[in-house]
Amino acid sequence: MFAETKKLHIIEEILKIDNDNVLSALENFLKISGKGKEYTKKFDIKAFSGIWTKEEADEIEKIISASCETIHPDDWK
Repeated sequence: MFAETKKLHIIEEILKIDNDNVLSALENFLKISGKGKEYTKKFDIKAFSGIWTKEEADEIEKIISASCETIHPDDWK
């Protein structure tokens, strides 16, 4: 049942997408992932290039910098 709920949530999120590049990248990803082990060609990450706006890219960069580039000494204990 959890998988069905997850699928419905994904469909709801896809319906909100207005960017044709994002939709194309998702479509390509679904085609590739649906072929499973039969598909031997490596997925080209460049298919996702340019799908974010400048503002979205800046936001992601800021989030990564804030969360991934911070060292918390207590985390190593």
